[in-house]
Amino acid sequence: MTDTNTPTPKPKRGPFAQRTLRQHVLRRLALVLPLTLLMIVLAKSGILERLVDRYTFSAQSWYDDTALIQHLRLKVTQNGMTHDRPDCLLFVVNGNDQPTASRIDVMEKSTGTCPAPKGELPKLFTLKVDRMNRIVLSDQGSPGQFHPIP
Repeated sequence: MTDTNTPTPKPKRGPFAQRTLRQHVLRRLALVLPLTLLMIVLAKSGILERLVDRYTFSAQSWYDDTALIQHLRLKVTQNGMTHDRPDCLLFVVNGNDQPTASRIDVMEKSTGTCPAPKGELPKLFTLKVDRMNRIVLSDQGSPGQFHPIP
């Protein structure tokens, strides 16, 4: 004789009803690992820095020396104006220039793993920045004669 008063167990509902812990972990890994690899590739290739620069560098950044130098560091290395790594470049802002136009000397650092000879700061080129018109000129390859950066 069977007891008809005992409730029958209800089947579990929802997306996790039939998934085991192992399946749950494997699905998470299948999502996280490709995203992690994608972020590493984007960071190593420099695409991530360009995207950050595109969205953070605004019209007001032309008057902020720190933001402008970070933008120029990316532009100088991205355009092939120098083969040094961005962290091996030293930007020296001339403090005697007027606030709307300034000259910035780009030099090679000689510390750590940077390629410059120890104890020297070779000057690579000078940048003239017209902050009002948002124009950057360089004398790379022709000292004293300025032309727009590529």
